[in-house]
Amino acid sequence: MKWDKNYLKQTVRYYANIYDHIDTDDAAQRIKSAIWFRGPNAWILAFSIIIASVGLNVNSTAVIIGAMLISPLMGPIIGMGLAIGTNDLDLLKQAAKNVLVMVLISLVASTLFFLLSPLDLINPTELEARTSPSIYDVLIALFGGLTGILENSRKERGTAIAGVAIATALMPPLCTAGYGLSCLKMHYFLGAMYLFIINMVFITLATYVMVKYLRFRTVTGIDPALAQRRAHLMSAIVAIVIIPSFISAIGMVRDNNFERNVEAFVRENRLVSRSYIYDYHIYNDHGRKVELSLTGEPLSYEAQEALYASARAHRIKDAQLVIKEHSLGMTGEEMNEMIREIYDKTDRDMAEKEAQLNHIQSRLDSLTRLVESLVVDPGIPIVKGD
Repeated sequence: MKWDKNYLKQTVRYYANIYDHIDTDDAAQRIKSAIWFRGPNAWILAFSIIIASVGLNVNSTAVIIGAMLISPLMGPIIGMGLAIGTNDLDLLKQAAKNVLVMVLISLVASTLFFLLSPLDLINPTELEARTSPSIYDVLIALFGGLTGILENSRKERGTAIAGVAIATALMPPLCTAGYGLSCLKMHYFLGAMYLFIINMVFITLATYVMVKYLRFRTVTGIDPALAQRRAHLMSAIVAIVIIPSFISAIGMVRDNNFERNVEAFVRENRLVSRSYIYDYHIYNDHGRKVELSLTGEPLSYEAQEALYASARAHRIKDAQLVIKEHSLGMTGEEMNEMIREIYDKTDRDMAEKEAQLNHIQSRLDSLTRLVESLVVDPGIPIVKGD
């Protein structure tokens, strides 16, 4: 079959065309009206920040998502992108001012909450997740911003804005920054504010790109040299923001690979001579390291060398491997007995799992035979009653 290039081009244009489905003038008015943080908007922002802070405090993802759905944080950020794309200096000043207002409201509300909260965070996983942004957060903010301005420009608006609010996650970083201020932990504050800046800059950039692509009405009478300086300034800001995120992403990938290598290494070397690796701990000390906790008889020189050789085979350097031996004062016979018990327990667990699988298979076979017996033979005519 020979492809008709014209037909293919028309088909792609039919499905990809968006100009027939947008109203840029109406979109511009909606965006301008959503940049203000005063009255109800200010109170809604403060309340949603407190709700999100509660969710972070108790590690509840559902509560955090609910807070993001009611938060009006996207308005002034999209407004800045619109202002830059349409050369509207007055709108840019208003939007930037309201971004500062929303940041201050968010930081004050979240800081007060964490100062007054009686709950101590033992394992703040939701907060930790907002302190190490990477290039993946850049991609989320960029495509979230593209979706946001496109949804605002549609003649018939859908529910994409709610999804953008959840995906870009503007609120949790501000709550985390408030937590950092409340307990004077600058690691939390700086990491979270960097994530918020990433989201803000790339939502603004995405809005600017789509405003230009969709041909929003621009403000006339702007000096071309001034417009060019603004474009250069935006490029510089994007570069400054994105470079650390690349570095963070590289570190994230390295950490993930190291953890996978350690897991495979420990699984392969659980029993070392007459010793047993009962635990391991990965930590940072001038680079990623793993500490092995062994019990049993002390390792011989040959056993240690074999362990280091196995680590190197799993891409773990000698300097990254720390061995901690904890003797239980056992005799050789007692150690052998403990190892036999470990093997016996493993065999019993596997036997129980196999028995369960056999039982499930038996039930499945019985059910299959029952279904087959109920199926009517298609060759036998069915006589219907009156």
